Amino acid sequence: MTIVDPLPYMTYQPFLPEVAAGEIEGRHVVVGLRRHLKRTKVVSAKVTKIDHATKTATITPTDGAPWEHRYDQIVVTAGAVSRTFPIPGIADNAIGLKTVEEAMAIRDRILTNFDRAANLPAGPERDRLLTVVVVGGGFAGIEVFAELRAMASSLLKDYPQLRFEDTHFHLIEAMGRIMPEVSLETSQWVLKDLAKKGANVHLDTQVQGAEGGNVALSTGEVIPSDVIIWTAGVMANPTVVRGSDLPVEERGRIRTRADLRVGTAEEIVEGAWAAGDISAVPDLTGGGVGGYCVPNAQHAVRQAKLLAKNLVAVLRGETPREYVHKNLGAVAGLGLGSGVFQSGKIAIKGFPAWVAHRGYHGLAMPSWERKWRVIGDWWMNFWLGRDNVSLQASLTPRATFEEFAARPRPAQPEQANPQPPIDPKSVAKDEGAAAVAPAEKDNKVSSNS
Repeated sequence: MTIVDPLPYMTYQPFLPEVAAGEIEGRHVVVGLRRHLKRTKVVSAKVTKIDHATKTATITPTDGAPWEHRYDQIVVTAGAVSRTFPIPGIADNAIGLKTVEEAMAIRDRILTNFDRAANLPAGPERDRLLTVVVVGGGFAGIEVFAELRAMASSLLKDYPQLRFEDTHFHLIEAMGRIMPEVSLETSQWVLKDLAKKGANVHLDTQVQGAEGGNVALSTGEVIPSDVIIWTAGVMANPTVVRGSDLPVEERGRIRTRADLRVGTAEEIVEGAWAAGDISAVPDLTGGGVGGYCVPNAQHAVRQAKLLAKNLVAVLRGETPREYVHKNLGAVAGLGLGSGVFQSGKIAIKGFPAWVAHRGYHGLAMPSWERKWRVIGDWWMNFWLGRDNVSLQASLTPRATFEEFAARPRPAQPEQANPQPPIDPKSVAKDEGAAAVAPAEKDNKVSSNS
């Protein structure tokens, strides 16, 4: 078996909001492929082309020339990336929340901005540094918004120069409600909970621009901010989808059957499989959007397990099983000690939901080695509190070394008429003569007198 991924680790994305808020160490929400896949060849590169007609994949590494890799069976699980729109300034000033690097960068940016704002008088620049804008009111947006709001509130005790009123948090949602995965009543409770914490939620509002960090809204309001987080949708990884000859549906996902083989109900693409956010898997329970499973970890983890069993079954000449999973519900963390859980008509709010959130995702985290690391972070933070040190300087690790490093002096320009070199012996002789001459003159004057 060979696994090809530009990153040598798998990221458990439901924990990214807690990484951004400093509740979990960033390295603990990723699973090292080389450490845990002992019988798998791990290739750190990108698959830039899939020619299933000849069963070859073009692998492009960061260094060196691409090469073609022949295969018998191919499993496409390249996931999704942030889906943005051509809004002026978003590509230049916003940041997503699909990778652990993005989550850690958000955390460091906010902590650094608190350090900078503490040295400034009240005014527009300090307000800009202490303003966070999150675009998108789905689960990812609400969780990171609530977690960051809680983190900012906890930081104030360490910054006596700043007050709660100096921090500003804005959530922008184009729809008339947040969190469509839960009931309207539950989403309204979340809005009230966020309002109590000093958060501002803008419903039925669209972002029209973000040039220079100034977030322009469809309501006419402009919010200057130094932290703009984009969580308004995802799309299947376009590098893999566009570079393959596998069938694709209208939303840019690979057409996948209920048994997780690529194809349609009438036609099977032999030797090709897909699962997760990059695939359009029919939701046989009838609860999916447009008839397909929604792109979330709940489906992706279960699809992966069934895919592995079905692939082995087909190789043995057995009949694969169809993927059927009824949504168990939705659970979200809303900051330390607060959460929300919805399963059918059952809704749990507050502290019990927060415990359910951590319990569910703690158990779902792949490998016991990583489970214990995450639980250890929670346990240490319970007793010691959050670590509020920014490591943003790690983005430029050589800056201090370069500032003080000694460098060769620039070469001096040569003179037009260089002077001949001076002989040290002649200099000594001349100095001796000059010393004797005055004494001889004094002797002559004395004799004449």
